[in-house]
Amino acid sequence: MIDPRVLREEPDRVRTAQTRRGLSSSPVDDALAADEARRRAIADYEARRAEQKSLGKQVAKAQGDEKAELLARTRALAAEVKGLEAAQGAAEQAWRDAVLAIPNLAHPDIPAGGEEQFALLETRGDKPEFDFTPRDHVELGAMLGAIDVERGAKVSGSRFYYLTGVGAELELALVSMAMDQARETGFTPMIPPSLVKPRAMEGTGFLGQAADDVYRIEGQDLYLVGTSEVPLAAYHSDEILDGERLPLRYAAFSPCFRKEAGSHGKDTRGIFRTHWFDKVEMFVFTTLDQAEAEHARLLEHEKTFMDKLELHYRVIDVAAGDLGLSATRKYDCEAWLPSQERFRELTSTSNCTDFQTRRLDTRARYAEGIGPVATLNGTLCSTNRPIIALLETHQQADGSVRVPKALQPYLGGREVLEPR
Repeated sequence: MIDPRVLREEPDRVRTAQTRRGLSSSPVDDALAADEARRRAIADYEARRAEQKSLGKQVAKAQGDEKAELLARTRALAAEVKGLEAAQGAAEQAWRDAVLAIPNLAHPDIPAGGEEQFALLETRGDKPEFDFTPRDHVELGAMLGAIDVERGAKVSGSRFYYLTGVGAELELALVSMAMDQARETGFTPMIPPSLVKPRAMEGTGFLGQAADDVYRIEGQDLYLVGTSEVPLAAYHSDEILDGERLPLRYAAFSPCFRKEAGSHGKDTRGIFRTHWFDKVEMFVFTTLDQAEAEHARLLEHEKTFMDKLELHYRVIDVAAGDLGLSATRKYDCEAWLPSQERFRELTSTSNCTDFQTRRLDTRARYAEGIGPVATLNGTLCSTNRPIIALLETHQQADGSVRVPKALQPYLGGREVLEPR
């Protein structure tokens, strides 16, 4: 949720942010009108409540006909106060709904526009060159006995898969390497629940524009998470943190579930866009003034991991129209996939400022008093996509795949994965 003071005192700034995302500014006007109605309802209720209290004192002192008259007025006023209290509650809810509909303010330094209007920050690693026609990850996975999409579809439906043999070993190796890196750089390892209550989903912004992509458990008030960002953000909900202990850095391993709504016909081959995958996610609680510096650090952690995998990739500053609801800025690391001859997203990191913590009521106690907390998230390793990039980048003519040096200790020292 954006800061209500910014909405009230700088509405044009909020309208500009909406426009840069390619969105209408009407939600800003709706929220301002709802705020005015809310404050008016509060004032009406409090005025009548004060009158009710004053009348009660008069009744206590009155006698005879005067007391009877005052009692009659008290009963009438009580009904009016009750109605005004209900009106105040409705106005509060209407205001909250209106404010929740406004996404975080896009950072002024990022490009406006949609998916293709990103800014290229840098390109790293050597682009793979082959003296043979490179295979895609599906063919390589079959040759290695690593990926079985046919049986995944048979058992669970489209966009599911099995990792078998060396494929399963690859995932465990990637997760172990990611968790080791996270721990060595000051993150507390976590394994969070993959089912959360609605408030956690709403608080992180996943019941807004992303609601169609979320799996809900029928008959229960629970959702399957699409990222461990959700339970990590809610971990300190309704808490006042010790400002002296910030930043708090967590790294979580969890399965993730997504409907992939709106992706019909996209990336249907293989395991790039699936309904389930595993992921190591970094998450940080910090002060607002340190959020941008922490964002840069998360990006460096992601680049370090990509470098360990010896991939050719680029780093982009995502355009405002391609941001999620909660992010003010997002960086993506996109790896080169030889079979597609283009860069595809492997990791991303977002600065959510105090947008999520306002929704989840997470604050901190500082020397100057209680104040806001910023949250940031970053994917260190989403296991299905790094497996794709590894197989395709390091493939050899006979279908074998070279193992990057940093990953070899996690695969028992193997330097090459051989076809079956």
